[in-house]
Amino acid sequence: MDSAREAALKGLRAVHQDGAYANVAMAQILRREKLSDADRRLATELVYGVVKAGDTMDWMVSRYVTRPLEKISPVILEILRLGFYQLFFLDKIPAAAACNEAVNLAKKYGHRGTAGFVNAVLRTAIREPERVKFPEGKGQETKHLALAAQHPEWLVRQWVKTFGWEETRALCAFNNEPAVLSLRTNTLKIQREDLLERLRTAHAEAEPSLWAPEGILCRAHGAMDDMAALREGFFQVQDESSMQVAHVVAPLPGEFIIDACSAPGGKATHLAALMKNQGRIVAADIYPAKLARVKENAVRLGINIIETLCCDAREIGVRYAGQADRLLLDVPCSGLGVLRRRADARWRRTQQEMAPLPALQQAILSGAVPAVKTGGILVYSTCTIRVQENEAVVMAFLDEHPEFSLEMTGHFLPLQKREEAMVQFYPQRDKIDGFFIARLRKTG
Repeated sequence: MDSAREAALKGLRAVHQDGAYANVAMAQILRREKLSDADRRLATELVYGVVKAGDTMDWMVSRYVTRPLEKISPVILEILRLGFYQLFFLDKIPAAAACNEAVNLAKKYGHRGTAGFVNAVLRTAIREPERVKFPEGKGQETKHLALAAQHPEWLVRQWVKTFGWEETRALCAFNNEPAVLSLRTNTLKIQREDLLERLRTAHAEAEPSLWAPEGILCRAHGAMDDMAALREGFFQVQDESSMQVAHVVAPLPGEFIIDACSAPGGKATHLAALMKNQGRIVAADIYPAKLARVKENAVRLGINIIETLCCDAREIGVRYAGQADRLLLDVPCSGLGVLRRRADARWRRTQQEMAPLPALQQAILSGAVPAVKTGGILVYSTCTIRVQENEAVVMAFLDEHPEFSLEMTGHFLPLQKREEAMVQFYPQRDKIDGFFIARLRKTG
């Protein structure tokens, strides 16, 4: 039995049947399964690739079977998805190998009949690849792009209305690119150049970020668990766009900062580093398990000014009325700016789920801002690219709260400053994850 493909099958079952996140499922499986580096890479590519393909993959499989996919055993459907991904998306794997290994998996996890079914379907796909040609012609443009770009059709339709066809194609293409590992140097323990040298000595391909002074892009590396620099607290995994937020907050040593939607703590620990571990940070969240990760990260990074609080962000204003020098609200959002890094997110989101988000974001703002003292700073951020959750929320908040004024947020970006009152990073334009940041000051 091929260990990489079997590990991938376990990962897909965890995602599709147990509701696990792909990155979490694979991290657990790779810790448990003792795979070679090559097998780790293949298993990860298979899981992320199949999960990312989502409805496109199922549309392709449906071209070769006569029964509805829901009538196929879940484990056999996962095996078919694995086989199809290798046949149609991976050029270096021989078709015969993809088919034979799928049949072996079907024998182990099914029976002789299901193994024969898998073999017949995949052999037909090898002989007749033209069946998966995506629909074309007038009226089929959106469906074609959605299938070809492996995105939900409803989402592609929205983006076409917002950005037009070319930018939508570019956005989908960016989301389908492999995400480069992005690291934030823990400047409390080491400087970026010294960390770069350590990473290169450990045979990682690392280069400085052009967006954040602490940022490093790691284009090739071994298993994360084996990286001594991570265990020793010399860096935190954090996206380049996410690193912009703490710089916009611009905390000073000795100040009292509240990070009201904090878990897993990347921004809170960044704030602590910018404060030179001097002052006080309250990292609040409603999930105790996620707050435990904040504590773990703080200990690993050598930070002792962060205190965690299990609390709804809407209650922060009552708990800390007029006390905070700076308040960060990185609010729950649709996450449409970071689809590149979350293979399953594009298929988990629905239009119905996104509809109430602006109201929730407004409620969090209104409930938390009484904590800001006069002259203090409020930073509102999301990892989405929807105007309804970003500019519209901020403008509605300003209409209701004249005591706050919008500052030139783009001036506070660390390396690539902008003449923008509110900063919106777009993946297809900026080539980094989509993020929104607005900085406001309480003037009255």
